[in-house]
Amino acid sequence: MDVRDVDEATFAEVVVEGSRTRPVVVDFWAEWCGPCRQLSPLLEQMAEQFAGEVDVVKVDVDANQGLAQQFRVQGIPAVKAFADGRMVNEFTGLQPPPVVEQFFAALAPSTADRLVAQAAAEVDPGRREALLTQALEEEVDHPAAALALAGQADDEVAREILARARPTPEVQQAIAALSLREHAGDLDELRTRVEAGEDAARVDLGRALAAMGEHEEAIEVLLAGVAVPDTREGAREALLDVFTTLGNDHPLVRAGRPRLASALF
Repeated sequence: MDVRDVDEATFAEVVVEGSRTRPVVVDFWAEWCGPCRQLSPLLEQMAEQFAGEVDVVKVDVDANQGLAQQFRVQGIPAVKAFADGRMVNEFTGLQPPPVVEQFFAALAPSTADRLVAQAAAEVDPGRREALLTQALEEEVDHPAAALALAGQADDEVAREILARARPTPEVQQAIAALSLREHAGDLDELRTRVEAGEDAARVDLGRALAAMGEHEEAIEVLLAGVAVPDTREGAREALLDVFTTLGNDHPLVRAGRPRLASALF
């Protein structure tokens, strides 16, 4: 497989953005560098071995000194791996084949990753569940497998599956959403109880609203609950579940967090 040359004009698109799809290994080299010429065939071999899983590109440091400075290349060959838009690993100098292969293997999809990808393309529900279960047998805390399998399960089983997964933001969002759903009830009944002065019902109303997607009203109801001593802690915990479900970048969360802090302190 050919190893593509990139420069300052194409680096952001090919490497930074490209690494959001699959990892990209960048070989910073120069024509005059003997160790670079020794390493190149090995990198080409790795590009072939990991084709479709890890991309490999080259940057001529003489022609792209700005990139060499930006990524602090102090000696060559300098090999840097990018994933999800950022540099995640690197080595400098000529390395033995087993070290280079391990470098690539750490970037490539795991067996569990491959099983999850197979499951995503599978149309038969039973076969999909079997693949996801197998992925979790390979990697018990695999977040994508846990999320996909939990999505096919009832809430109680889903909570057990997600509790074992690595706590990525997506897993935390799913757990928070489950917590909110547990308290979903009849909105009219809960509103009546709140209007009748039953403070404890306010937290249940906030959770139920959030579970039904009425996040803005849920936040208002729960902020009011934080102001009441008897429901302060329950409302705070429910608000945090709402914020986690929406994600830190959501406008309601950005506006709500300072209000929660003000209510608490």
